[in-house]
Amino acid sequence: MAQREVMEYDVVVVGAGPAGLAAAIRLKQIAAREKQEISVCVLEKGSEVGAHILSGAVMDPRALNELFPDWQSRNAPLNAPVSEDRFLFLTESASYKVPDSLLPACFRNHGMYVVSLGNVCRWLAQQAEGVGVEIFPGFAAAEVLHREDGAVKGVATGDMGIGRDGKPTASHQPGMELHARYTFFAEGCRGHLGRRLQERFNLCTGADPQVYGIGLKELWEIAPEKHRQGLVVHTAGWPLANDTYGGSFLYHLEDNQVSIGFVVGLGYTNPYLSPYEEFQRYKTHPAILPFLEGGRRIAYGARAIAAGGLQSLPRLVFPGGCLIGDDAGFLNASRIKGSHAAMKSGMLAAEAAFAALAAGRSHDELAGYPEMFRASWLHEELHRARNFKPWMSKGLALGTLMVGVDQIVLRGRAPWTLHHRHADHETLKTRTAAKPISYPKPDGVITFDRLSSVFISNTNHVENQPCHLTLRDATVPIKVNLELYDAPESRYCPAGVYEIVRDANGENPRLQINAQNCVHCKTCDIKDPTQNIVWVVPEGGGGPNYPNM
Repeated sequence: MAQREVMEYDVVVVGAGPAGLAAAIRLKQIAAREKQEISVCVLEKGSEVGAHILSGAVMDPRALNELFPDWQSRNAPLNAPVSEDRFLFLTESASYKVPDSLLPACFRNHGMYVVSLGNVCRWLAQQAEGVGVEIFPGFAAAEVLHREDGAVKGVATGDMGIGRDGKPTASHQPGMELHARYTFFAEGCRGHLGRRLQERFNLCTGADPQVYGIGLKELWEIAPEKHRQGLVVHTAGWPLANDTYGGSFLYHLEDNQVSIGFVVGLGYTNPYLSPYEEFQRYKTHPAILPFLEGGRRIAYGARAIAAGGLQSLPRLVFPGGCLIGDDAGFLNASRIKGSHAAMKSGMLAAEAAFAALAAGRSHDELAGYPEMFRASWLHEELHRARNFKPWMSKGLALGTLMVGVDQIVLRGRAPWTLHHRHADHETLKTRTAAKPISYPKPDGVITFDRLSSVFISNTNHVENQPCHLTLRDATVPIKVNLELYDAPESRYCPAGVYEIVRDANGENPRLQINAQNCVHCKTCDIKDPTQNIVWVVPEGGGGPNYPNM
């Protein structure tokens, strides 16, 4: 096979999300201020910057204000200031609005903006290229490279043109090696390289298990008379059971568009629960349906989020690199926001890396990064929010009461920290201990099936390539998952990737993996009860192509 080309940089960033782009920009800004030359490149597995970015999103501009105080004159796409907050508790047929006076500060969004985070990242990429950052979309970092002493020396992109049999095809092109003095990993939630680094360097020692949610989102164009630009609606309760963490969002952007979505905590216990079907059912509620009637759905996507908070953060640094953004877990679940936290983490890592580079260092631990984090407003914010998710995991009624005490009465300064005791893959009941859930059939107007949803996510993969949804043991899906849990992967996947198929007599079940449907949400890698499914990166440029998400 052909030799890989090698490219050398001071800093390589894996992932062109808000964390990675903010880090790259900050490095170049400091270098310009100090009249130093620093080479920085960003790798992005999506076909373009923003193609794989999916978030609600209501954006706190605090980090952006620090990165670009003049972002408004630079035409950053923050065009819909929040005009009104509504928080509703839903029963099956009714809704109850929380009075503004009782709404905790974490649910108040005055001064925030309803945005497409994908478009924000596209804008950030333009700013990054304007200060000399090299960005390579369509190149997936597939492998971490190490020096002989074990330190990270960079990454390698995946080969192009490898057939399903694992052999090179006529269109084969070898990947590239990108070597760096420091490598930043900004892959987003459950990054496949970040996961390997956490295992290799024992980064999670002393931290609580990370806990996750799956967020499902649709973008709608609604009737002009129903549109309220800047309106932010959150709900809790129906259709989820009291013991299942989750909730919804409905955000009014500009141009008669609304982002509507649903989040389900992946610590749920019933193997028959389908987050996708719960989302579809939620849209039929009398408090939500009127917004959508007469409108049309124009985009769909799904993505896991890391919701464990401060007590689940791994160690952030290791020889030669660091974790930033949601690759580490810098989401504030209580505020339902993470983009500002991701950006700030990347900026802090950039400041630490510049100081190290200026001192002539390389491939060591950026100890300054976690030190600056502990002294930052980001740490203070996450510390205030640290008990939110543990309380909410105790059920909607008790959780709501105790979050109110924690956030309104104690203002996030409780003298205790609650902990996460179990990883999400450990929580499923067996099929015999759980009650099946009957979901209504989609109507094709308000509610939809998964395959039509995947279609409008613009998901595409080169068909003749190795399956990127790998199994440690090919017998487990039938012998364990089907036998004990009735194949939960067929329900927790929001894209119809996993199917149990049988022969003409309804016998001899086997797992069929429709990898071409995968929207890269990482839910299977998180929720599989035996951790038998391991998500690895497919050929660069594959996956969803989200517009305005």
